[in-house]
Amino acid sequence: MQEACYTCRRRRIQCDRSQIPCRKCENAGLKCFEKRPVRWVQGVAIRGGMRGRSLQDNRVSSTPVGAIDMTLDSPIDGRKDFTTLAESTGQPASIPASITDESLARLDPSARYYLDYYNHRICWLFIVYDSEKNPLRCLIPLALRDQALLDAMLALAARHSANDEQSLVNGMGGSPASTADWDALRFKYHAIQGLLRSIQTTHSYQDATVATVFLLVFLDLLESGCDRWNYHLEGAKTLMALSSSHDSGCTVERVRKFIIKQIHLIESLGATFVRPDLLSKSPLIDESSNLLEDVVEESFLGCPEFILTALQFFSLQRDIIANPFISEQQPRPEALASVLEAVEDFDCRAWASALPQESTVHDTNGLTKLARAYQLGCILYGRRILDAVEHTQTGQDHTVSELINIITELLQHRDLFKCILWPITVAGLECRGQQQRDLVLQVLNRFWQHTKCRNVPNAARILQNYWRRTDHDHIGPSDWIFDIGRSSYDWLLI
Repeated sequence: MQEACYTCRRRRIQCDRSQIPCRKCENAGLKCFEKRPVRWVQGVAIRGGMRGRSLQDNRVSSTPVGAIDMTLDSPIDGRKDFTTLAESTGQPASIPASITDESLARLDPSARYYLDYYNHRICWLFIVYDSEKNPLRCLIPLALRDQALLDAMLALAARHSANDEQSLVNGMGGSPASTADWDALRFKYHAIQGLLRSIQTTHSYQDATVATVFLLVFLDLLESGCDRWNYHLEGAKTLMALSSSHDSGCTVERVRKFIIKQIHLIESLGATFVRPDLLSKSPLIDESSNLLEDVVEESFLGCPEFILTALQFFSLQRDIIANPFISEQQPRPEALASVLEAVEDFDCRAWASALPQESTVHDTNGLTKLARAYQLGCILYGRRILDAVEHTQTGQDHTVSELINIITELLQHRDLFKCILWPITVAGLECRGQQQRDLVLQVLNRFWQHTKCRNVPNAARILQNYWRRTDHDHIGPSDWIFDIGRSSYDWLLI
């Protein structure tokens, strides 16, 4: 193309003018517009006194979907022009209809900018398929009535915005603080102070308090992915057990169920890379209810519940092996082999085809690959647990190669690719050849570009350190299931 693309001009970077999409937009995971895209809004004007007005109605619309553009393609520059919003990228980003203009009027330009950012970028990031019914977006009306929850949302947005200005290398080594960095720290401080006040003044915790703690888990993924997420997770579980909903309606109930299910998912995957018995066993999930039903529009990662249950079993056996004093009953090889066989027999395509479709058209092939990535990661993990019990060293080169192939195929599925950091990490820990290791690092670089979560550069660092030790000390292939949990940090690599 002869001129720089509109997206690069909007981001104030030099476009390579190579193609549509240009390489810079493609690498950043952004939609590349050759020219300024057309935008549809409610009313006869985007700006000025006629903004939100219609020809049939002489007053400003109170419908926030029309009155405020809640879409954002990318942050402005490091100075943040808080009066300007970027054009739509086509993602579903309408604010819930229960929010009124009056609710937003009290926010200063900085807060409104980051709320826009949360609505578009964060809500997309921490869900498999974004939709108008995204539970993270449904938290916005609750946040406008609860300052601590609002501050947690703004902290997420500001931290992601700050990370978005960094490369993978800077994400690993640190970089000078930007305006967004300071904003993130400020909002996080206010969120934690608000939580303290809420906990100290009441013994019956509202849904907003639980949601605030829950969002701090996601904030830790953006900050580092170690050492604080488990405290937030345990706090959310405790508060959820003590709380009773003071709000009414199906939206609040939907959000509560979403939080419970994601706590279950995070603790199931998080337990695989931490010290034995670090996480308490959650009493929140009633397996006889429909809480465990797989619904990808209401799932952070989309890992099948069957795989999560198997991983819980495997990580419990690992904990017993690592610390035999926590249980009188030692792991039985036949029980481990039986669960491992059941995981191997799991039908990923049948699972993907049977998923309920609430508001989006599912990509069955892509979801099959997503499930297969978790299935293969679970097989690798479970096989190493069984090896540790039987004192064997099973070769898994074929499984590792298939998992890496699945991971590279998911690069073409942007919504699904952002969900597979855990399988990528497991594949990396099993890699022995330099070519596979280089490919894993390339995939992690793409993952960082898509998500801007700082646990990604930390995952790269963990793998590189582990590979150096493996090559130098010739440690056994089963050792990684224990070594990460014995490190000085408790990692959440999801």
